[in-house]
Amino acid sequence: MAELKKNEIHRAVITGYSSEGAGVCRIDGRAVFVKGALSGEEIDVRILKATKTAVYGKIENIVTASPERCVPECGTFAKCGGCALMHMTYEEELRFKKEKVDAAIKRIGGIDMPTECINGAPSVCGYRNKAIYAVSDVSGKPVTGFFRQHTHDVIETERCLIQSEYSDRAALAVRQWMAECRVPAYNEKTGSGAVRHVFSRYAFGTHQGQVTVVSAKNKLPDTERVIALILESCPETKSIVLNVNKTRGNTVLAGEFFTIWGEGYIEEILCGLKFRLSPRSFLQINPVQAEKLYDKAIEYAELTGSETVIDLYCGTGTITLCLAKKAGRVIGAEIVDAAIVDAKENAKRNEVNNAEFICADASEAAKYLKDSGIKPDVLVVDPPRKGLAPDVIDSIAEMSPKRVVYVSCDPSTLARDLKIFAEKGYIMQRGEAFDLFPRTYHVETVCQLLRV
Repeated sequence: MAELKKNEIHRAVITGYSSEGAGVCRIDGRAVFVKGALSGEEIDVRILKATKTAVYGKIENIVTASPERCVPECGTFAKCGGCALMHMTYEEELRFKKEKVDAAIKRIGGIDMPTECINGAPSVCGYRNKAIYAVSDVSGKPVTGFFRQHTHDVIETERCLIQSEYSDRAALAVRQWMAECRVPAYNEKTGSGAVRHVFSRYAFGTHQGQVTVVSAKNKLPDTERVIALILESCPETKSIVLNVNKTRGNTVLAGEFFTIWGEGYIEEILCGLKFRLSPRSFLQINPVQAEKLYDKAIEYAELTGSETVIDLYCGTGTITLCLAKKAGRVIGAEIVDAAIVDAKENAKRNEVNNAEFICADASEAAKYLKDSGIKPDVLVVDPPRKGLAPDVIDSIAEMSPKRVVYVSCDPSTLARDLKIFAEKGYIMQRGEAFDLFPRTYHVETVCQLLRV
């Protein structure tokens, strides 16, 4: 195997994709990852970095372009760390994502069972109901945008194509206030300054908006002015919140929250149910696709009306309350106390009487429920990207539900957990992929596991 060196140029054919959507080719026996290259393309590759474990290159010249290549509509594409797939057609994006899920399940999970399909989104633009804009001072003026990949350099962005228009208008209003009232952006190196992020939510079902200004200071100067500018730019706004976040590091929301105008929450409609959302509430960012995902999860639960169901990682109770429509009893667990408060309120406002909620992390909740002698017929999990801890899987297996419905946002940790479940007698029966994040490399999957 020849040694590849930096700045060498080689001609190669892209044969597939990495998990993050980079093109993959083989040069002198080594796999080379080339960002922005598409499967089937013949390109000249310049070697950027070669280590013992991985080789990275960049496109020097496209000899034969893929028919799936397209011109990105976004002017900051490839600069910010957001979208990664705007250079390919949406059909190619869906093909890549399904293959990514299937390959992980087979390679990591050892299960030779491809997902039945991938459910594409009706729109690849304006689908996000939540935006987090970083704030910075550039040449003496406030800017909002997103971090350049692997850095904390803010790429100024006035219009993000995947965000709701509401979020862009909210960021503009905060910038105007900062410039007009000379409010400095937070400097994470020195700890000086005030405004760190503009965090916004938009409820597509109710057309209500919420703006949270994240600041390192206890008070915002000229509060009435920022309220006036937000309401002028965003008349849909029902809630304006100040989050005082004095922590050092990357956490966006931390510390205390103060409602400075309106209510401390907005309402959204999902699957025919009303949900109350505070700044820290979890809700899938693509509501149209989330409804499809939840419908499939409920289908896989195979409920008849009498079952006891446990929903770990329940958030504000979205899946829990959807399950409650067809179950006898549903118990939701979530570690974020504010989300549990919202979940209980959501159950009341939707007149759901057969759902209850406990505040605990998944490990504690699973152990508590097991020790309480609760015998669920069905158990649903929707964990973060890190997947399930081994002790959670142990407790689930000891509770011995007939079915487990696994909703996942990371194919590799899903596949890892499917393998562990299989060792405990829970075998994947079917699964489907769902694209909730068009133009990014993320993908959701829902799988049904049966105890055998």
